[in-house]
This record gives sequence, C-alpha cells and structure tokens, in this order.
Amino acid sequence: MVPTMKTKYKDVVAPELIKSQGYKNKMQVPKLEKIVLNLCVSVAHDRDVLQAVADDLGKITGQKAVITKAKLSVSNFKLREGMSIGAKVTLRSNRMYEFMDRLVNVALPRIRDFRGIPGSSFDGQGNYSMGMQEQTVFPEIDPDKVKKVHGMDITFVTSAKSDGEAKELLTLMGMPFAASNQ
Repeated sequence: MVPTMKTKYKDVVAPELIKSQGYKNKMQVPKLEKIVLNLCVSVAHDRDVLQAVADDLGKITGQKAVITKAKLSVSNFKLREGMSIGAKVTLRSNRMYEFMDRLVNVALPRIRDFRGIPGSSFDGQGNYSMGMQEQTVFPEIDPDKVKKVHGMDITFVTSAKSDGEAKELLTLMGMPFAASNQ
C-alpha cells in the first residue's frame, strides 16, 4: 500500500515544483531522502529510562531505535567513552512518508499554542532540523505510562540544492511553517 504523502508528492508536489522552479527534467526535482530522529538523555539516568525512551521512539516510528554511545569522555559532564547516552532512528522510503504524514497531520496540531514551526532552521544545504519538547504529542505514546518526558530532534534530509528549494518542497508537502517577517 502506497503512503498518502508519497502519492501527494508524485501527483501534486513534484509537478508544482517543476512549474515554479522551471526544472527541465523530473530528476532535478528535489525530494525527501530520509528523516532522522535523535534523542539524548542525561548521563544521570539509568539503563531502564534509556530503554524506555528507545522503546517510545520505536513506537513512534515503527522501527527499532539504535542506542547511541558517547564517542568522547567529558569529565565535567561525568561522561565516559562508550556510555549509552541516547537513541536514534533513520527512516527512509515508505516509513519516512508515513511518519511525515503523522507528524504533519496528527502530532504538530496536538501541540498546545502551536503557531507553526520556525522557518529559519535550514542548514544552508537544503536540510531542515526541528526539535520537539515532548514525545507525548504522538498518539502511539500513552502519557500515563511515560517514565520521563523527553524531547527529540527531527532532521529532514532533502536532495534540494538550496534552502529555498527545500522550504518550498516541505511547504508543499504540508509542513506548517510559522509566518515570519523574513
């Protein structure tokens, strides 16, 4: 079964980008390559909290989270090389489109006093990063069973050459950017 966001990209977004940007070939049209979700817990937590957060990330994405480990030792943070400090998931293909659909249509509207996501978080190469304050905005997570509320970083990696192309792509796919005076 083809995700609705994928059919929206093929039927609506790609032709609109070809018309507005003047691409000569459909292979020039920017597309979403992957979505990376990353979260980090403080070092003071134990393994059970880290495993619970990784399980929550797995429920949200439908894919098992990978536990990330510290690459360097930092004495000020009581961090040793090789300690488990977070979890991440990389989504591609159909799971990526399904996640984006749930993020745009279900999770973001559930945020209290939501006025859009900032449009200034592009990295200069067509990728967009955003942060979420808590994982309980996703309907897969039961707020009563959450041990510790954690935020997460979400990065949208696109094949766009510039930030303008990437912003237009994400806007046409339904990302609710905040109205700004830029």
